[in-house]
Amino acid sequence: MLRFAGFELDLQRAELRGPEGTPIKLRPKTFEMLRLFATSGGRVLSKQELMEAVWPNVHVGEDSLFQCIRELRTALGDERRQLIKLASGGGYLLATEVEAAPESGPAQARPDADEVAAPPPAEVAAARPQRAIFGLSRQATVAAVVGLCVIVMGLAVAAPVLKPDLLFRRTPPRLAVMPIAGDRNDPRGAAMAAEVTARLTDGFAKIQNISVVAPRMAARGGDSTAASAASSDYELRGELERSDKSWTLRARIIKAATAEVQSVVAASVAADEADAQLAQSRLVAGVGHGLARRLNEILESRAPRPLAAGASAGGDKVAVEQALASINQTTRERFGAAQAMLQKALSDDPDNLDIAVALASLQMRGIQMVWFSPEEAVAVEARANATLEQALRSKPNSIPVLEATCRFLSATNHFVESLVTCAKALSFDPWNGSALYLIGLGQVYLGRFDDALATFQQADRYDTPPASRWTWLLGAGMTYALMGRFEEALPWLQRSIAVTPGTGRSHFLLAAAYQRSGRTEEARAAMQEGLRLRPGTTKRNVSPPMKNASPVCLAAWERVVQAEVDAGLPQQ
Repeated sequence: MLRFAGFELDLQRAELRGPEGTPIKLRPKTFEMLRLFATSGGRVLSKQELMEAVWPNVHVGEDSLFQCIRELRTALGDERRQLIKLASGGGYLLATEVEAAPESGPAQARPDADEVAAPPPAEVAAARPQRAIFGLSRQATVAAVVGLCVIVMGLAVAAPVLKPDLLFRRTPPRLAVMPIAGDRNDPRGAAMAAEVTARLTDGFAKIQNISVVAPRMAARGGDSTAASAASSDYELRGELERSDKSWTLRARIIKAATAEVQSVVAASVAADEADAQLAQSRLVAGVGHGLARRLNEILESRAPRPLAAGASAGGDKVAVEQALASINQTTRERFGAAQAMLQKALSDDPDNLDIAVALASLQMRGIQMVWFSPEEAVAVEARANATLEQALRSKPNSIPVLEATCRFLSATNHFVESLVTCAKALSFDPWNGSALYLIGLGQVYLGRFDDALATFQQADRYDTPPASRWTWLLGAGMTYALMGRFEEALPWLQRSIAVTPGTGRSHFLLAAAYQRSGRTEEARAAMQEGLRLRPGTTKRNVSPPMKNASPVCLAAWERVVQAEVDAGLPQQ
């Protein structure tokens, strides 16, 4: 029991009580946040710390955090914000003394002397301590020795099949982030480089299987990188250059022991970008996304995949990249070409798990776009499920495996599970726009439209990978439409179609947005284009699969479909 400002927080009963002892109703998430504040010892809790603790393994927007803060202030009568205070830097704290209430309970009665019976002589003899070794009785010593032998024999048998990491936990590799080099003669460039360095450090610090050494600024005239690089396994170094038209960030990961360059990535943004924070975000995401994936490949290479005899170790990567490149402008024809390419690569190298995972991920896109017949979809799902289960056992921390599993769960309408898996993918690549898109999609179907919109907008700020840009643009437009904000949906849908004009579904949503915005002629034109791309679409089959969708989502989709019908979508 904790007490503060006249309130009681009963941790055992998960209950907040007011000064009169009256229970105050709180949602579970709001109660958990209050518990964190009350047990933090007056420490400032950052937004990130609060979100990770209250919503573990689930990506949520700051709106969810703010809602809990508002509910807490209302419950505590804290209209003047004197209890739950916003600290400098954006965190929050409970600004009052918290004390633990003394435990209360009936004291145990001490038995009277005449109630304590003397044990029988046999029990006394049995209770006498036997000869002990290291403080253990003879029987305990024998049992301990036997148990130790069993453990040793078990490890000896299991050692050939267990990964070393399971027997001896390794220290996470250390990545030293060096200060990004900028033009010292250009104050704006120097400031930009410092901000980019900080953002890269923060981003890589979120990756769960590495530890990050932040850059230290040395004393004047000293070496500004020596202290940071000491004892690190890898180093991240880079340069920021400014031209008349663009900012360009080039960064690389270097193996510290050998100075071998592991990966080099570059990203550019327009120099005249009015939003400096957006420019910084896209520069950092542009290089961070590529470097994080490469680092993940390096760390996962300790669990090598089986390779068919005579197969090329690099052939799988080429096949996957070519297949993905062929569907940048997503159409049914390009999807078929990419699928055939991966199927051919897998037939040449049937034990190649990386190609099998890429094929499963691609086919899940086909299911999401309804490019398989119902019978084909069942067979595809079964094969993909078997492939991904095997892949997760072999490479549980692989970004491509987690992405494919997330897409599988989303395509098969297991939205809560997809949120957890996508959040794990983000824990290895915080700038992963594809994972953010799938998280946003899950939030849409769960009826959490505000969270979904924030997620899609975050993906747009990162804009990585560019090949997936149309997905989160479409997601944001779709969410605005489901919220009834059709005017705001238009620019997002238009941008999505400009990137990928061949999906059909985008045009149907655009038609609905035009229709509800009073632009009926444009609505008719968009609908005709959608029907040209997806002939046979009617009111009955225009919606994506809705199994497990929330009632809020189902009702919103019905309103959008009615707008599509009003724009010319056939009823049957």
